[in-house]
Amino acid sequence: MMNQRRQEAKDRLRSRNDYQVNLKAELEIRHLHEKVDHLINRQWERLAEIQEMQIELLQERR
Repeated sequence: MMNQRRQEAKDRLRSRNDYQVNLKAELEIRHLHEKVDHLINRQWERLAEIQEMQIELLQERR
């Protein structure tokens, strides 16, 4: 019976540790997604700026 209780305590600790590790990993992944989203948005903004410059250059040629 005492062995069973010890095993249950170990299982609870392992489960708690697994939960904490998984939670930390999820938070890190969310943070990375935010960074990637920011970079993608910045690339789209820069692309729009470049296209505007190209349009201006084409209009100046006329």
